[in-house]
Amino acid sequence: MDLICIGDVMLDVHARFGQLARGGDVHGRVLVQPGGTSANTAVWGAWDGARSAVVAAVGDDLLGELLIRSLNERGVHTGWVRRHAARTGTMLVALEEGERSMVADRGANATLTASDLPVLEAGAVLVSGYLLLQEPGYDTALAALERARSPFLAVEAASWPLVEAFGADRYFDETSSATVVLANEDEARALTGLEGAEAARALGEHYRVAAVKRGPDGAALVVDGALYEAAAEPADEVDPTGAGDAFDGVLLGRLVRGEEPQAALEAACRAGASVVASAQTWPEART
Repeated sequence: MDLICIGDVMLDVHARFGQLARGGDVHGRVLVQPGGTSANTAVWGAWDGARSAVVAAVGDDLLGELLIRSLNERGVHTGWVRRHAARTGTMLVALEEGERSMVADRGANATLTASDLPVLEAGAVLVSGYLLLQEPGYDTALAALERARSPFLAVEAASWPLVEAFGADRYFDETSSATVVLANEDEARALTGLEGAEAARALGEHYRVAAVKRGPDGAALVVDGALYEAAAEPADEVDPTGAGDAFDGVLLGRLVRGEEPQAALEAACRAGASVVASAQTWPEART
């Protein structure tokens, strides 16, 4: 296996509308699609040629079945997706006049325990920050970090408010066994107090590989102390949800397969930009 993603599989509900009057109704565009950080990352890794798998929990309900089927159709191994007696997790993404708000109901994702984890041996293993930085989930994330056997044992920072509440020093301490960190610029700032390449260099003092995703300013990557930078692909923003996950899946999959860091970084930026410019979080299926 090239890439194992541990964390969350959810149903995403995207709603785009104009200003909503208090107590009123509004017409808009609603899109329902599979999602979740771990699912998104695995799908993009598989689309880009990596053998990908997800470790997560969904409900023993129709939504859980549909999400597993969707992952299978995209070439992602789902034998480690557990069916628990809980509702499947759901994420509401509301886009109102250019502002994005997100409401997460973790559902079955919060029921994943250490006993659900398989043998974690792969070219890359990614532990979701949403698992590590929240309860319940924290103990499961620590167990995954302890058990994983991978040259690219990765953690992602997930959310800057969660990172701030958790604490940067504690984050570095709890993820000391990891060799890769993936963060957007806000998350990197919460961890280091720095931005861009300087943040990547600072994170590179804790991890062998450190990526800082900078949105329209591209990305910075440190590998074994060497800095690489890539410009963002031009994109007219439609919905940035999942762009960072696409970046992660492509970057990890390519590094595992031996691609040079600069080329892997540029491919990851292209994947992220394609999500930003689309209402779809997942790529078009390969034919």
